[in-house]
Amino acid sequence: MTALLDKGWAVFAPEPGVLAWAELARSAALMRIHDPEEAAEGLQCEGTWFVGVDCLPNDTTGAVAQSGPLTGAGYGVAQALYGRLPLHHAQVSVIYPGYPRPRAGESEAAFRYRRMRDAAHVDGLLAIGPERRRMLRERHAYILGVSLTDCTPEASPLVVWEGSHHIMRRAFERAFDGVAPQEWGEVDLTDIYQATRREVFETCPRVTLPVPLGGVSLVHRLALHGVAPWGRGAKAPPEGRMIAYFRPEFGDHSSADWLLAP
Repeated sequence: MTALLDKGWAVFAPEPGVLAWAELARSAALMRIHDPEEAAEGLQCEGTWFVGVDCLPNDTTGAVAQSGPLTGAGYGVAQALYGRLPLHHAQVSVIYPGYPRPRAGESEAAFRYRRMRDAAHVDGLLAIGPERRRMLRERHAYILGVSLTDCTPEASPLVVWEGSHHIMRRAFERAFDGVAPQEWGEVDLTDIYQATRREVFETCPRVTLPVPLGGVSLVHRLALHGVAPWGRGAKAPPEGRMIAYFRPEFGDHSSADWLLAP
């Protein structure tokens, strides 16, 4: 808990219960990934990334197939900090050798950012309208990832800029000053978000978080994070580097929890 709040990230070693969950989750996810309709929608970046939004058919406790609810120290820390929020169908993000390649419709500048800056972002700030202005439309409580395959550390690990959540929080406090929480979703954050990202790149260490099968990563919702390119010599099973991500949302958009909670 201290590591998460201080650094913006924490990693938890595999536990028997989480390993058993990961085995069943991987089998369930592969059935969806191999479905032609799912592949047509989810496979991006010239076949090097399966996005996998809402891919895992779990229930609100995280249970999938015959697994029972999701357990483990990482999830326990998240619940201790933010309560027993219902879990959505997990994203199953799969990276394959060669990532990144340009995503369909991606500009040269956007692809360069993906390649050089790991497509670094804060979750929940969506690109809205034809001008793709960044606005807070999803108020996640935390980001919890469970590794579903065993890969070498060079296989496109999760990347976090350590301590960036403190800098982002201060920036968003300025942006939302005097605005009621229920109106935050209408505030254009583009300029302050881009300026704060630059500050983070200049001042915060970039940390890679390779996590073994059954291991768990927990990232603060305000932390700048992304995915590293597939590294030279990286090894992964045929199903790729596969991680199930849970991002439960704070239920009350009239509260300031997204900004003020730990």
